Amino acid sequence: MYVAVKGGEKAISNAHQWLAEERRGDPDLPDTSVAQIREQLSLSVARVMAEGSLYDPELAALAIKQSRGDLIEAIFLIRAYRTTLPRFGYSKPVDTEAMRCKRRVSATFKDIPGGQVLGSTFDYTHRLLDFKLMAEGDVPKAEAGTPTDGPMPHILSLLNKDGLIQDEISSDAEPGDLTREPLSYPADRAVRLQALARGDEGFLLGLGYSTQRGYARNHAFVGELRIGFVTVEMSIPELGFSIEIGEIEISECETVNQFQGSKSEPPQFTRGYGLVFGQQERKAISIALVDRALRWRELGEDDLGAAAQNEEFVLSHCDNIQATGFVEHIKLPHYVDFQSELELIRQIRRDALMLEPGE
Repeated sequence: MYVAVKGGEKAISNAHQWLAEERRGDPDLPDTSVAQIREQLSLSVARVMAEGSLYDPELAALAIKQSRGDLIEAIFLIRAYRTTLPRFGYSKPVDTEAMRCKRRVSATFKDIPGGQVLGSTFDYTHRLLDFKLMAEGDVPKAEAGTPTDGPMPHILSLLNKDGLIQDEISSDAEPGDLTREPLSYPADRAVRLQALARGDEGFLLGLGYSTQRGYARNHAFVGELRIGFVTVEMSIPELGFSIEIGEIEISECETVNQFQGSKSEPPQFTRGYGLVFGQQERKAISIALVDRALRWRELGEDDLGAAAQNEEFVLSHCDNIQATGFVEHIKLPHYVDFQSELELIRQIRRDALMLEPGE
């Protein structure tokens, strides 16, 4: 039967101390600084900022250090800290055409205005371990480019000139705010994209992959993938105009999908869209794939029963902090619950054994 646990506070305190020792590792080795994590593990920092829904590279790096590299734990820390911050207002929509691109590629057009900008990418590496990185000292620095300045029009506007791609309908209505209003169904596209931007990269990657393998008839082309820096502006009522408050790095992806038409829409190309903090092109592409799959109803397509088409399934399960809480809570004490189930199973067995053979 259930027995009260004794000495819990001391055990928890010792667990915290042990955690700190494990986090530090071998004290004879140099401690990893927050600045090192920010600069040298920038892709991990970008993921923590995006899924933590807070753009602050230094705090994200601190969370990664505190969590011993467990990115979901780091995201949890950032989410918790974010709730303590005051809200001063909303920024204006960022102008991604004015992005200072450090990477911009298209898989649909070879020659594009401004040219293809490969930037830093793993795409053309051989995925072989580089043992030079284990040697002391820096790897020789290669000649690197700088972000491109000036307007960088979206590539899919080339298709739009011929009327081959669906027009995106702009709205003056204020979009919902997922951080202040609970998610409800059906959700509009703006809210869905917010949820996907905060969603777990692995979960979205799996869903995106499923759409490409036939679950939702959604094999797409990357019309454009761009990574770079955009200016954030905020309107100040007392001033009567907007001011620049900073610059952030984002990844943006637009996919092109063949659409054979429906009762409400003519045959054309349609889009999927993804935007996320930092350099996270894999996630941006995944968001665009899932976004397009979730648009089946507005385009008059058939519901194929695919997971990526099920709005409630996708949005209810893509948040890794909610998932973590629900999954990991079962490792905490459930002594009373289990004892009740144990007694129930014993009673069922006793009742079954009392039955005569054949009954």
